[in-house]
Amino acid sequence: MSTDILTQTEARQKTTEIVHQQTSAQNQQTLKGSVTLQGVGLHTGEKVTMTMKPANAGFGIRFQRIDLPDKPVVKADCDYVVDTSRGTTIEYNGARVSTIEHTLSALVGMEIDNVLIELDGPEVPILDGSARLFIEAIESVGIQELEAKRIVYTIDSNIHYYDPVKNVDMLAVPSNEYQITTLIDFNSPVLGTQHATLKHISEFRDEIGPCRTFCFLHELEYLLDNNLIKGGDLSNAIVVVDKVVSQEELNHLAKVFNKQKIEVKQEGILNNIQMHFPNEPARHKLLDVVGDLALVGYNIKAHIIASRPGHASNVEFAKRIKHFIKRNKHLSDVPHYDPSQQAIYDINQISKVLPHRFPFLLVDKIIELSDNHVVGIKNVTCNEHFFEGHFPGNPIMPGVLQIEALAQAGGILALNNYSDRENYDTLFIKIDKAKFKQKVIPGDTLILKLELLNPIRRGICEMRGTAYVGNKLATEAELVAQIVRKDKK
Repeated sequence: MSTDILTQTEARQKTTEIVHQQTSAQNQQTLKGSVTLQGVGLHTGEKVTMTMKPANAGFGIRFQRIDLPDKPVVKADCDYVVDTSRGTTIEYNGARVSTIEHTLSALVGMEIDNVLIELDGPEVPILDGSARLFIEAIESVGIQELEAKRIVYTIDSNIHYYDPVKNVDMLAVPSNEYQITTLIDFNSPVLGTQHATLKHISEFRDEIGPCRTFCFLHELEYLLDNNLIKGGDLSNAIVVVDKVVSQEELNHLAKVFNKQKIEVKQEGILNNIQMHFPNEPARHKLLDVVGDLALVGYNIKAHIIASRPGHASNVEFAKRIKHFIKRNKHLSDVPHYDPSQQAIYDINQISKVLPHRFPFLLVDKIIELSDNHVVGIKNVTCNEHFFEGHFPGNPIMPGVLQIEALAQAGGILALNNYSDRENYDTLFIKIDKAKFKQKVIPGDTLILKLELLNPIRRGICEMRGTAYVGNKLATEAELVAQIVRKDKK
């Protein structure tokens, strides 16, 4: 199996600088450049090339199957998980990506918020069974801080999940940091009871990232017999031997994995690799928790306590956390606007994305931005040029310009889905169901909210727009835009 990183590796020597950068970041981050890894999928055995690319603020983490027609994209989101039997698998619009948890854990551990991950196969390469090589790939190109603020949601009450069948118990409690504690107990005389703790995300790189996946010998034999780990190799997993093994069985394993000799150490571990830590299995379970909880889609502050976790329970717990955030913090009907809140895009950044200028630039800042919604602000003043001729003496903002303000905020949302957005424009092709509920006058602050009605397909972006003054709805409409390359208009 090849685990070569196809990029400049000299930058790995700058580890100290990068780690300092990631621990102090207040803004969103992405990669400074693209980086490629090659390997095989653990379960499929297929060779795969994976390229991580920089992405805009608010883009999040997305996988793209470049080997499929139309190169479909799958967002790293717990709502798209379709299988957790031997790893975490997501699928959307016919595109499936498997074994994503180690890559996600590396991105979270290095505090990367936005990245596009291209794959020419259905499964992320297993590499050495840990997050180490993904981390080294990130370090090789460096980390770029963006001009948008990182939004972190504080979990202010306990969130609990319990699976009585598997005896899995997971709890999120309020904390000033993102912390994780894991406990494993397989009733094994070899592993015993182990626990691991991550007190600060800056510890992930050295304390958690290198910890490899593990399995018991009887599990390995079952997977081999049923051809379920076609890309398995003794170099990418810790094999725990919890039964008496005959020399004949060891000889068979040596033949299967093309080893001269396989033996059982006195600790009950096959002699394929050296343990990095006495509790490496518990640390790898923590690594999996970090990766799977990335599927929440939001940065959080909480102490996660996980007893006997697995991928299925991790994903179910991620769904509970996501539901909590959406219900309490994020996508309420009326956006909350705090004037002291730092903008994700200020007027200078907006001007770099939109082609509009005075007097037709009608969005002052962006305060929320994700892959499916945007919230912008338009401060209405008596100095607006249109008040000179629109109801003089009783100035009212024209409804068509309120729609235009919504459309411009929608343009930010539409173009945010493109890594090379400077090459595109949005042309609005339809306005439907427009309603004007109350007048907008000088002194009002117009809160502009756009939400995708459907995923963007073939450059067509369908959005529902609502404009508020305070908590009162002023204007609403459904807008359809076409995203076009500037050289093809």
